[in-house]
Parts: sequence; C-alpha cells; structure tokens
Amino acid sequence: MPLTLEDLNRSSPEQLLAGPAGLSGLYEHSDWIVMAALEKRPFASVHAFKMALVQVLDLCSEAQKLALINAHPELTGKAQIDPSLTPDSQNEQQKAGLAYCSAEEYAALTHLNQSYRARFGFGFILAVRGPRGLGLTRTEIIQTLERRLSNPRDFELAEAIRNIHRIAEIRLNEKMNSSPLIGEMIWDWHEDLAQYSEHEASTPPVLTVTYLSKAHRQCASHLEELMKESGFDEVSQDAVGNVIGVYRALSNASNGAKTLLMGSHYDTVRNAGKYDGRLGIFCGIAAVKTLREQHLRLGFNIEVVAFAEEEGQRFPATFLASSALTGQFKPEWLEQKDAQGVTLQEAMRQAGLDPSQIPSIERDPKQYLGFLEVHIEQGPVLNALNAPLGLVTSINGSKRFVGSIKGMASHSGTTPMKNRKDAACAAAELALYMEARAAKDLDSVATMGIFEVPNGSINVVPGRVNLSLDMRAPNNAQRDALCIEVLKEAERICERRGVQLELKENLSVSAAPSSEALKSHWQAAIQTLGLKVIELPSGAGHDAMKIHDILPQAMLFVRGQNAGISHNPLESTTTDDMQLAYEALILTLHSLNQAQH
Repeated sequence: MPLTLEDLNRSSPEQLLAGPAGLSGLYEHSDWIVMAALEKRPFASVHAFKMALVQVLDLCSEAQKLALINAHPELTGKAQIDPSLTPDSQNEQQKAGLAYCSAEEYAALTHLNQSYRARFGFGFILAVRGPRGLGLTRTEIIQTLERRLSNPRDFELAEAIRNIHRIAEIRLNEKMNSSPLIGEMIWDWHEDLAQYSEHEASTPPVLTVTYLSKAHRQCASHLEELMKESGFDEVSQDAVGNVIGVYRALSNASNGAKTLLMGSHYDTVRNAGKYDGRLGIFCGIAAVKTLREQHLRLGFNIEVVAFAEEEGQRFPATFLASSALTGQFKPEWLEQKDAQGVTLQEAMRQAGLDPSQIPSIERDPKQYLGFLEVHIEQGPVLNALNAPLGLVTSINGSKRFVGSIKGMASHSGTTPMKNRKDAACAAAELALYMEARAAKDLDSVATMGIFEVPNGSINVVPGRVNLSLDMRAPNNAQRDALCIEVLKEAERICERRGVQLELKENLSVSAAPSSEALKSHWQAAIQTLGLKVIELPSGAGHDAMKIHDILPQAMLFVRGQNAGISHNPLESTTTDDMQLAYEALILTLHSLNQAQH
C-alpha cells in the first residue's frame, strides 16, 4: 500500500523506513537524511516534506555531501550485472537504457566517468529518469557528462546534490503512488508544440519560431485547437496573431463580471528552448481545463492570451503583440522590414491578418482585474536554492546604449605603452567598472554584450571598439543611478586614455513592480503548497512588463534545470515543478474569486 501524507506525519520513523514501500533508500544508503527531515513534522503537504529533505542537506558539511555522492553507483552501462546497485538504482539505470549500452557507449561512459572523478574527486551524478521521469537516452547521458566536465568543482558539487534531490523526488512519487499528472500533461503539450519549427528537418532538432513564419502560424492553429478541446467558451485570433481563449464567469455574474488576463508568448528566439513563454500559456489552459472538468465557474471571466510576438527576432520592434492590447502599437512599425525585405504589414496580410483592425483590440483596463504570468525563471537563482517556485518582485527596468570608443591604430611592436591610445583597453576598463558598480547594488546588472574590434589584427593596437551597454535594476531610480555613474566613468576613462567616446541610447524601459495585491495571492498559494516564499526580481523582459502599463500584474517563476539556462536547447524544467506552478495558479484563481465576494 502506498504511503500517504498522514503516514508521513503520524507513523514512527522506523515504520516509515520499513517495507518495500518504505522510505529506506530514498537517498542512496543514506536514511539519516530522511530521519533528520522527519524531525520537522508535521508537513502541510508532500511538497513540504521534499523541501525539508532539501534543507537537511543544505545544512550539511561538504564531507557529508561527498559521502552521499559517493554512495551512488557510477553510470557505467552494466546495470544488469552489477550486484552493488540498489533496486531503485537498477530500475533507474534500466529505464535510461544503460543496461543495453553498445561497446562504444560503454567505452565512452567508462572514459568520461574516469575523467570526471579525476577532475572533481567524486563520481558523476545524474537523475537519469530525467525531467519527465521516463528516462534520458544514452546519448543524452553521455552528452551531459561531457558538458559538465567543463564546470567548476563547486558548481559540480552543488549540481550533484541537485540531481540527488531529483532522484529522491521521483522515488518518493513512486512510493506514494503520486504522479504529477497535470505536470506531465503540460510537459507533453510543450513537446507537441515544439514539432513546429522553421528548421523542420534538422538533426538534432532545432526550435525556431519567429513572428508570422509558417511554423508560427502552425503554432497558432495548434493552440487554438488545444483551447477548444480544453473547454474555453470562445477561442479566436486577433489582428496581430494573438490566440485568445475566454472562459466565462458564473452566469449570474457574467453581465458585470470583470476579466482576469493570463498568458505569455509562443514565439521563440532562434535555436530556442521549449519552455520560455509557452509554460505560461499552458498553465493557463490547464487551469481552465480543470475548472471546466469540475463544472466550476468563477466570479470573473478568465482570458488566456498566447501572445504572438515578444522576442523581436524577425522585426526590430519587440512586444508587438502585448503593445496592441495596451494601445501602444505604433503604426510606423508596419513599415519595418525583416532580413528578406518583407514589411511587417506585408507579413501580416500574407498570414491573413488585417492591420487596420489593430486599434480595435486595445483592452479597457476598467474591465480587468489584472494580469498573471507564469514563466520559467531563465536564470540560476531558484535552481541554486533548490526551490521550485519564486515570486517576482519586479521586472527590471533597463537602458541600453550602443556606440564606439575611437583611439589610434598603431604598430603593436613599435608603439610604447605610454604612447598608446588603445580603444580595447579603454572598453575593457569600462566593462570591469560596470561589473563592480552593478555588484554594489546586489540586484542591479550591467553587461557589455558587444565588444568588437573592427578589422583587428594580432600586431595592431586596437584603434576602435564597437560596444554596447545594457544596465538593469528593479526600479527606475536605481537603474538611472547606475547609468549615470557608468556613463560618467566612461567619460573619465576615455579622457584619461586620450580616446573618444560615442554612445547613443537606443532603449529605455521602465521597471514593472509587481502588484502587492496580486502578489499576496501568489504568496498564499505558495505557502498553502508547503513551500517557502522566495522573492526575486526578473532581469529579463516579459509580456507582463508591457501589460503593466495598463493593469496590475504579478509573475510566478518556475525553476529551470541546467543552472536555469534559457534561450538555449538545454532550457528545461521538470514535470513536478510544472505541477506545482499549475497548483499555485489554481489556488490563486480560487483566492482571487473569494476576494471578489
């Protein structure tokens, strides 16, 4: 019989560890972790128990962590014959196909494991069941091992522990006969949508979906059908290609009912991950699907918007889709051209859209309660904290500058150091100042993303550097102070070095603080799930940032795997974390509903 939450809270530790369904072996040969976590009973949820297990290891010494890591078997491809493997480990390695390695795969794993242990002093740990729980392929395992060999030791130690927690999470799910069914459904929806790409026949698959491309239009049609199947009352595409699903309020409230807006974007960067933006769309659809199946309607309408454009990959303007909803779509954007010379207006008409109708889709803020967005974090914070969910305090305001530093190109062998006007050294000094200055604020960031020496040569002192400055902070005052000091220092550096600075501001976006009222509902949901509330700013821009101009908004971040990497094929999250995001959204909807009465 599977364990229950009541068992976790009431049974003795000895009872919980005993038997085939017991917790012994949850952490490989390390039942002391379970015993220590059980001291924190009672748990409000199974999620709370998982976090208690995480907290036990957070407080451990490095020696204890190394002992735990070394208690795990190597991924050697001999699962079918190694008697030292526990039943759980044997099952996991077999599900990943490690019992059936070819001679070449076996040799590669053996060599890579040896190299890994020689470099770090401990064995390679990977949750081979993967983020979906069905098992990684042998190729994925080998590629992961190769990639992680280049990491610093401290990072790998922490990554090993993170993977051990994931292994324990999957084992606990099985012992409690508790699968993240909605999370698995949302995962599968991502896989289904990822079939549409501008790189249709690439091997390995490459995901690119830019605005109004064939793949983009296929995504829109797919999302329309999914919304219809999930029980929305109305489904449509608007004049910019947003896919919109509406789930109506209770009939006795529908006349005067306001609307809650939710969603995110479905376009991608080039060679993208599968979850950026799309997770917010699918969580919204899953929530409506559940309400429909439970025959529940709330005191407000739910409007889920799959925004057609956020990334700015095909045309220069970004946030085209959300700008249309806020009434900020600029008619001159229609004349912008893509790399093939196609104007935005032409692309819209080719896709069957009518640009003349764009003004009609502006939303009336008086009719809306606000905007909620679920989004993968796109950063390392939650991953490093072993926290599945985070509450966004503000979307950072940003300013960007592009320009150049001009010095004097001269012979590198004959120009004395004191006589040089080295543009690259001036730019490098500025980049280091930006790094140090932003770090003083703790939550500001500053980046010199472009650093180019045109026609550079190994034996020429750089006479010019083309550069960019990108500075962001959670509020406008902090951002502006950072920019003022960086620009002043840039002038001082260039004057001292005898070089010329030319900079032009090409972007200024205000910070978007989260609504305290909406945040409180997210916060209550996270606490109900038994999780600690982690607050953090968003350094990336989001649709919520644009919607913030007309509506209160609040975002929920979901932990990313692989150090939270995003805009990259390695972008990932787990079905369990997707499940938590969905559950937090459902709780937030019900909390908002109660607040309307």
